[in-house]
Amino acid sequence: MKKDIQIPVVENVYVAIVNEYNDIYKTQDWNAYIINDKAVDLDTVLIVTSGFSEDKVTSIFRKKLDKLPKKSYAKIELMQEDLFALNNQFKVTFFEGNTMFDKTYTFRKNTINLKALQPIPLMEARGVLVK
Repeated sequence: MKKDIQIPVVENVYVAIVNEYNDIYKTQDWNAYIINDKAVDLDTVLIVTSGFSEDKVTSIFRKKLDKLPKKSYAKIELMQEDLFALNNQFKVTFFEGNTMFDKTYTFRKNTINLKALQPIPLMEARGVLVK
């Protein structure tokens, strides 16, 4: 019975933590984004985030997007720098047509920093990316 269950591999969907300037508050902020680099729209995107270490656990944050258009991105949440000392996990579930996809993206503790910035697909920004 288990052998009949096929779990499709998620490709071209990423989570990035981007360092960007906030025009309103005149601050440099870290924001989490989901990126759809596919040629098709994603439907009913559910994102569950949390942070954890050996002795700390954050509260769980949930976000739902009805649709994430092809070759686009959407902000998930503002990230406080204190969270970077923890492992930050983003569990993403979405539908592509009638097929459900699921993937967990994990940013290991202390890997989100200014030295780790790289160009982010589809965005004119630099950040830390997990594929």
